[in-house]
Amino acid sequence: MNSLKKEYSNRLDAVLNPLASAIEQHIREHLRGQPRIDRISARAKSIDRFIKKAETVANGSLKYRDPLRQIQDQVGARIITFYRSDVESIAKIVEEYYRPIESKQLVPDSEWEFSYFGRHFVLIVPSDLIDQSLDEDQVPQFFELQIKTLFQHAWSEANHDLGYKPGLVPLDSSAKRRLAFTSAQAWGADHIFDELFQERST
Repeated sequence: MNSLKKEYSNRLDAVLNPLASAIEQHIREHLRGQPRIDRISARAKSIDRFIKKAETVANGSLKYRDPLRQIQDQVGARIITFYRSDVESIAKIVEEYYRPIESKQLVPDSEWEFSYFGRHFVLIVPSDLIDQSLDEDQVPQFFELQIKTLFQHAWSEANHDLGYKPGLVPLDSSAKRRLAFTSAQAWGADHIFDELFQERST
């Protein structure tokens, strides 16, 4: 993993950070004038997170045989908006200007469960964002885009901080239930705010 870490570190500085900045600006241009967007951001995956993902084991063997080519979210972008109804209107604009290879609405497996909600895309990196001076082998083909409401974003950030940072005590069943409860509250708040917005817009 040391050689992979070094190779990714070089790619991070030379390619991924500049590409993330270009993608962020590109998204801003296409969404200029779109109301109720709280923030747009893009960033490269950190070295530690990349290595952790590269070490993922599935069915007894490494999930990624060639992580530098196979991991699709080396650059990730986020669009955070106010209301649930804004998510789909923004998604339509994204599909107009980018070529998705994957598009999905992430929801818990059961209607009785509450956890992560969000709209995710894996998109082809537009060719006009690729600096021609770069080695093509170093430039990822894809980037990930998440579209979330303020409540979805706040919950996912806190959940990740509480449950996934290395060195923390694992969450017990009581803690997991409390996190599910906060997800349910965020889900309810999202619906109520969107309903109020729709009522006041008619």
